[in-house]
Amino acid sequence: MGSSKKKKKKKRIGYNHLGMLSIGLIVLLLLGGFIVESRKLEGRLAMYDARAASLEQSIEDERARTEDIDRLKEYMQTDEYAEDAAREKLGLVKENETVFKKEE
Repeated sequence: MGSSKKKKKKKRIGYNHLGMLSIGLIVLLLLGGFIVESRKLEGRLAMYDARAASLEQSIEDERARTEDIDRLKEYMQTDEYAEDAAREKLGLVKENETVFKKEE
């Protein structure tokens, strides 16, 4: 009877090693999966950072364009603009001006 107890202990130890090995393999597979997903996420993050920088540049460009439009709007409300438009579009001149035309 003493020898049967020893055999049972050896089997239990063998099963314990097999269980530990299988758990170790599962942990390694999970770790590998996490590493792969981490790399994918890093790639996405880099892409989103580049897109955010591009959008920030677009915002700055639009702000500059808005400032230019505001300046032009203010200029269009001045008498100077009215005079320039009358000269260019209507060909009007002031009373004391002499007009020189180019011969073609």
